[in-house]
Amino acid sequence: MLMHSLSAPTRREAILLVFVFVSLLLFSRAGYDTNGMRFWDGDKSGASTAHPSALVEPWRTRIKWSSGHIPNTRVVSHVPGWTIFDNLFVLNGTVFVVTDFPSSIPARLTITSTAVNIFNDKDAVSSRTPGDREMRVISTDQAQKLFGTSAELIDGVTWLVNDPPQFITHYYHWSAELFFGFWRTYSSLDTAIDEMGKSVLPALRRIFFAHADADHWRDYALMNQWVLRSAFPSLTTEFSYDWEDRAAMGRPMMLDRVIFTDRAAAMQGHHFLSTGRTASEPSALPGSAHWWSTIRANVIRVCGLDSNIVGDMAQTPVITYISRQEWGRRMLIQEDHERLVEELYKLRDLYGYEVNVVSMDKLSRSEQFALAARTTIMMGVHGNGLTSLVWMRPSPRATVMEFFFPGGFARDYEYTTRALGMVHYGFWGDEYFTSPETPKQAYPQGFQGTNIPIDGAVVARLCHERLLLR
Repeated sequence: MLMHSLSAPTRREAILLVFVFVSLLLFSRAGYDTNGMRFWDGDKSGASTAHPSALVEPWRTRIKWSSGHIPNTRVVSHVPGWTIFDNLFVLNGTVFVVTDFPSSIPARLTITSTAVNIFNDKDAVSSRTPGDREMRVISTDQAQKLFGTSAELIDGVTWLVNDPPQFITHYYHWSAELFFGFWRTYSSLDTAIDEMGKSVLPALRRIFFAHADADHWRDYALMNQWVLRSAFPSLTTEFSYDWEDRAAMGRPMMLDRVIFTDRAAAMQGHHFLSTGRTASEPSALPGSAHWWSTIRANVIRVCGLDSNIVGDMAQTPVITYISRQEWGRRMLIQEDHERLVEELYKLRDLYGYEVNVVSMDKLSRSEQFALAARTTIMMGVHGNGLTSLVWMRPSPRATVMEFFFPGGFARDYEYTTRALGMVHYGFWGDEYFTSPETPKQAYPQGFQGTNIPIDGAVVARLCHERLLLR
C-alpha cells in the first residue's frame, strides 16, 4: 500500500485561502443594488437617521430585554399625518409609544385618528379624534408591566397606512397623494438622492393596511398595484384581516422602523389648510430636489425604458393631450377640442414636435406609463388622466396645462406639478394663470359639464414658448 504524507500548505496557498474566506464574508454582509436603489444600512452622510437594523440576521423574530431595558420609541421625523418611528409597539391593535419623555412626542391628533370615513360636518370631524384605543404614550415601567420581557419583532421598514379605503381606491389619491406623501416623508432621510433616483435608503419591506381589506386598495384602472409592485418588487402587503389576526394573538409586536401615515391627522397641518393636499405636509421636511426620481425610475424601467434617457431635454419634445371627449362629463366643447387638435398638429408640422392625442383608458398600463415618461408638455381637462404627470421628467420645459370651466379651479394637479418642480398652467378659455397667481378653489355649475371652452391657438402658442426654453 502506498502511503501519502500531508504537507503543510504553502504561503501562497494560505494567502489565497484567507482572501477567499474574507471575500465570502464581505459578500454575505454587503448590501445589494436593485434598479439603482440601494438597500443597506445608513445614509450617505452617516447622520443619526441611519437605522441600526436595516440589515437583520436571519430568523430574528423576537426581541428580548431585561428589567428596565425595554427599547424606547424614537420619533425620527414628523409632520402632521406623516411620522417615522423606530421601535413602535402594537398590542391588541393599539399602538404604543414607549418613552420616559412624553413631552417629546407630537400631539396624538397629528399622528393618528379613528380611521373612519372623512366628511366635513362637525360630528364627523369629532368622530375622527383618537383616544387610548388608537394610541397610547407610556413609560418604560408601564411598558415592562404591559409587555413583559419580550415582543415579536417586525424587522426592517414598514409602512402602516391608518386610512379607511375611502380615498385609497383612486389612482390620483393613491399615486399622487398617499404614495406620493409616503415617499416624500421617507426620502427625507436621504437628502442626496440624485436625478437618476439612486438612494441608500433600505427598501420598504411591507405595508400594513390596518383598515382596508385586500379588495379595497386597487383602483378601477388597475394602476395602483402596478405602481406599488414596480416600485418595490419584493414588497409584501397585509390587510385589515391580518391586522386583526395579529391583535388576536395577544402578543406585543415591535416595528423596527415604521412610516405611520394618517389622512385625518395630516388635515391638522397648516400646509394642508393652504393647499387642500394631505401630501403637502411632508414638503416641510428636508429632501433632495430629485426625491421622486427613485420611484419614477423604478416604475418606468418595468415598461422597458431607460430613466437616464427618457424625457431628457436633448430628445424631441413630446406634447401629449389627454382627451376626455368620450367620458360624458368634464369635456371640451367639441368644436374647441377639434381646433385644439388642429393647432397642436400645426406645431408638429412646423417644428417637428411629437404630438399625441390620446384617451388614457384606450392604452395599456405599460403604454400609459411609457407615454407619460416621454412627455414634455401634458394637457387636458381636469381629471384622473392627468395623474400621469407624476411620471414626467422634471426639466425647465416640463409643463402641465389643465383646462377648467371658467371660474372653476381645483388644486389637485396644480400642487402635484409644483411639488415635482414643474410648471402648471390653468386655463379658462383663452385665459391662463400659474402660481402664485392662482384663483381660489371653486366648483361652479358647469365644472363637471360637457361645454368647457378652450382656445387652441392660445394653448399652442404657450406650448411653443415653453419648448423654446433651454
